[in-house]
Parts: sequence; C-alpha cells; structure tokens
Amino acid sequence: MHFDVITLFPEMFSAITGEGVIARGIKKSLLSINTWQLRDFSNNKHRNIDDAPYGGGAGMVMQVKPIRDCLSHIKQNNPDTTVIYLSPQGQKLDNKLAIELSKLKSITLLCGRYEGIDERVIQHDIDREISIGDYVISGGELGAMVVIDAVSRQISGVLGNQDSLNDSFSNGLLDYPHYTRPETIDNQSVPAVLLSGHQANIDAWRAEQAKKNTRKKRPDLLIPFSKIK
Repeated sequence: MHFDVITLFPEMFSAITGEGVIARGIKKSLLSINTWQLRDFSNNKHRNIDDAPYGGGAGMVMQVKPIRDCLSHIKQNNPDTTVIYLSPQGQKLDNKLAIELSKLKSITLLCGRYEGIDERVIQHDIDREISIGDYVISGGELGAMVVIDAVSRQISGVLGNQDSLNDSFSNGLLDYPHYTRPETIDNQSVPAVLLSGHQANIDAWRAEQAKKNTRKKRPDLLIPFSKIK
C-alpha cells in the first residue's frame, strides 16, 4: 500500500513513520508513505496557499490551484490513486471502512487547515471525504495518521505475528479482557479458565466475555446482533 499525504506540516508524520507498526511495515516494503509540502506548489513568493473567503467570515480558505497542482504531480506516478479529504463532513471511519480501504493500492490523503478547502476541489478533485469522529480538530494531519494506521494494520504481514482479526470491532464486538503475569496481585487473580490449558474452554470464555464487554460498554454495537444473550 502506498500513501501520499498533502500537508502543511509534513514533519508531523515522523510520529508514525519512525516507530511502531507503520515503521515496521515500511521496513518490510509492505507500506510506503510520501509527504508533500503544499507550500511547494504555491505560485507566489510568499508561498501562500490560502486566501480570505468570498462572502466574508472568519478564517482563511485553502486555494484550488496549489492543491490541484500537487494532485497533478502525484498522479503522474499514481494515476489511479484514491484521493481522500480528511473532513468532519465525511463518512465516519470504522473498521469496515478501514478494511475496504486496505484493498486499494494507492491512497492520497489531503489534510485541510484553517476553515477548510475551496469547495471546487471537493466537487471535482476528491474521491471521498472521511471523518475520524464527530468533532473538530485543528487540521487533517492527525486524522490522516489515524487513517494510515487503521488501514495499514489490515494489510497482511504488517502486524507480523499479530492478528487484526482479533481486534475490537473485527467481528462487530469489542475485544475480550486480557491478562498477564503475575497470576495474583493485590488480591486480584487471573480467571482460572485462562490457566487451564483447555483451549476450547478458553475460546468459549473469550467469546462470551467479548459479548459481555460490548453489552456493558457499547450496547449500540449489538443492534445487528440482537440474538446475542
């Protein structure tokens, strides 16, 4: 999977490319990430990429031409890339969408700033808008990093010997509880079934705990699973 990221703050992405799962995926040539400084595509000496909104109002709006020129440059090498704008107005990211996006070969993520981008870019240059939640943050960079991480862990081999199939939401439920050494601490003990060595019983316990955990913490997720008791 290849990611191109259009941003005013490319240095922010060192947070995911230098360490952790994404860095390992890059090292194994399963992932690649290019960041593009949008100001490099400005057509004025001050490298401005924004201007005041028509109709008045607070804030500034990112201009069409720098974005369109950057996208044109990216598409010279990746003509079929899917262009995604990180926007609070977009489709909300969930595990199903992350799996869907992981089937693509190339994704270009446009990180908005200020009051957003010129609507003409959204109408003519963007394939889809994605939101990471019903709230507003200062820019699309954090959202882009969340998308990259959520999508990348769905790609075979990125997690190494781990398995995203057991993650929360992978089967529509939250994850089951996890325990490690010591067996007892502060009078709290690990459930006996996990120490039994009986894998079928352990699997059954984990499945039941996942249902209970979901019922307690996220009952809204159980609507498609109304038969769960």
